[in-house]
Amino acid sequence: MTNINYQCNGLESITDFVRWGGSLFKSANLFFGHGTDNAFDEARVLVFFALRLPDDIPKNYWQARLSLSERQTVTDLFKQRIETRKPAAYLTGEAWFAGMRFIVNESTLVPRSPIAELIANDFHGWVNGEDVTSVLDMCTGSGCIGIATLQACPNATVDLVDLSAEALNVAQQNIDYYELNDYVKAIQSDLFANLQGKKYDLIVSNPPYVDQIEMDALPEEFQQEPRLGLESGVDGLDLTRKMLAQAANFLNEDGVLIVEVGVSQFYLEQAYPELPFYWFEFENGGEGVFAIHKSELEVYQAILDEGVQPFHAS
Repeated sequence: MTNINYQCNGLESITDFVRWGGSLFKSANLFFGHGTDNAFDEARVLVFFALRLPDDIPKNYWQARLSLSERQTVTDLFKQRIETRKPAAYLTGEAWFAGMRFIVNESTLVPRSPIAELIANDFHGWVNGEDVTSVLDMCTGSGCIGIATLQACPNATVDLVDLSAEALNVAQQNIDYYELNDYVKAIQSDLFANLQGKKYDLIVSNPPYVDQIEMDALPEEFQQEPRLGLESGVDGLDLTRKMLAQAANFLNEDGVLIVEVGVSQFYLEQAYPELPFYWFEFENGGEGVFAIHKSELEVYQAILDEGVQPFHAS
């Protein structure tokens, strides 16, 4: 790593420190992709957190001078970001998803799914949000997708499901933060194992989907995240296969399954040519999110029941 000079002599304003932080991060060759995509936005997140500032401060505030203690706090955060390679969200303990603040830590992935755009568009064309009464967020992590889904489905109850007790502890903190205990429940389960008898209008999931080759090549920032939330076998589809085989049993009539598989989209299409996946296109970036109806999953289930195994990508 390049030797970093953390002396901030001559720096005074918010603008100065954001600019300085961005320069430090670029010199340290940090990687971005956990809510920001460049060094200067990452620096702004840390500066605004240290100063307890909202994102929408008036422009003239950018010239406000930092006190000596504030300068030290900001410098310490910059140093942690560089020396630990932890994403900013792990240093601040919070991240934003679908316009909402969520508590996060190293037991959860940092929220960044393009499913946020689907929520903003009320899952247009797939469900009538007002009519949805039950939602399952499978592999929930921090609970961000399931909780944010209430924006599009205001009459729903939501189950947040994860195998990790540590992640569910964070999800429960977010349920408490938004005072949603009457509507949202955190459930520990290995996929559908502890959900017998439950049915949902919408199942949405951002499961682990990183294949082995990509996992080995992830930047150090991504290596800070829990492997349980990232890796899923040789082709990244271990959990997705299980969901496709079981989801129909947990969907109401006209129910929909929406799953993010990212770059493993190629493998999924090769493995399941018989399934009519609908692949979303995103205006704000992102890829590899499909939707499929219960009726289409039932056809696939019938194939499995007949003992015909689908082709698995190798």
